[in-house]
Amino acid sequence: MHQTKTDIEATPMTFASLGLSAPILKTITQLKYTQPTPIQLESIPAILKGRDVMAAAQTGTGKTASFTLPILDLLAQGSRVRGNRVRALILVPTRELAAQVAKSVARYGEHLPLRSAVVFGGVKINPQMMKLCKGIDILVATPGRLLDLHQQNAVRFTQLEILVLDEADRMLDMGFSDELKKILALLPLKRQNLMFSATFSDEIRALAKTMVHDPVEICVNPANSTAKTVEHWLYPVDKKRKNALLEKLIKDNDWQQVLVFCKTKQAANRLVRFFEQQAIKSSAIHGDKSQGARTRALREFKNNEIQVLVATDLAARGLDIPQLPQVVNYNLPHVAQDYIHRIGRTGRAGVSGQAVSLVCADEFDELAEVERVIQQLITRKIMKGFEPAQVLPESRLDTRPIKPKKPKKPKKPKLLAQ
Repeated sequence: MHQTKTDIEATPMTFASLGLSAPILKTITQLKYTQPTPIQLESIPAILKGRDVMAAAQTGTGKTASFTLPILDLLAQGSRVRGNRVRALILVPTRELAAQVAKSVARYGEHLPLRSAVVFGGVKINPQMMKLCKGIDILVATPGRLLDLHQQNAVRFTQLEILVLDEADRMLDMGFSDELKKILALLPLKRQNLMFSATFSDEIRALAKTMVHDPVEICVNPANSTAKTVEHWLYPVDKKRKNALLEKLIKDNDWQQVLVFCKTKQAANRLVRFFEQQAIKSSAIHGDKSQGARTRALREFKNNEIQVLVATDLAARGLDIPQLPQVVNYNLPHVAQDYIHRIGRTGRAGVSGQAVSLVCADEFDELAEVERVIQQLITRKIMKGFEPAQVLPESRLDTRPIKPKKPKKPKKPKLLAQ
């Protein structure tokens, strides 16, 4: 019988009641996890039963554990993996997310005799090929590097039992649609499929039709919602004064750990140079940085060795920074939904956080779109001495439903004159 949400809230559930095995429960106890999150409550039993799952969940909801825990449990009961084979494949859009998921797999599977590995681009391929030689029970991969490895016969899918698509909406946003089709065509038809996405857009549902069969559909957050633990507001400010305002906010509030989002790599680099001049330790993380530089910057930020991490939307998902107190939108994002992912870096797991946006008059259209997506007007504050010369127009909430973009029709070829 399917439990209602009221039933679940009335009786506090434990991980033991979800049907997980003793070695997994031992790890959960060691990690001091007490109660499963809503996504874990619904996903884990369904996955253990071998069902396909299609789940909508924001970052910070315990999503990674909701699929890694039951996968480890299922694989521990199965046959041994052969050379160059993979039993479970977890596809993710970015290197950062790949590294984070792989870390979770290794941590949760500590007491199980299973091998896991992670592969992504931007680093040498040979060490990854060597790892795959012995066979891997759980492989975490980005699509491009996985296809490269398959082309070189370093990985085969004849033993594949489970496929996970994590951050499926981000995969499509980043243009991985063709790579996903190629990968799906290589996999055995008989397999368990798990799809996780922040939203169930029309494009995601179309992709799901090619992948999942009779799925258990789970939705633990309203569409386009922001975490209730995040307080967010904006400062209207002229474009040229954003740097000075941000410096003032950091120094006046004694912010020790701030994640700042810029629209472009160039803007991120410029901001880091400005902070260096103000003796504020900072680093940038974006697509032009090597994997080593990105990993180092993230590590230094987590260890409080640098005060400000400046990122492009590449880092809006997949960054796991516990109890991050402040996120700043130096620019509003190109895609309004990315606002949700950006501010989802703070206010996680019930901890309160602040999300501040610096908005100039030129960004009014982006602001209106963000407010339409989150269905609320963002509180405005004026900083004394930073009143904008170019006034930011007042917002009015647009409550019309957001229609998905229609794919462009191919142009009809012109007929040659007879």
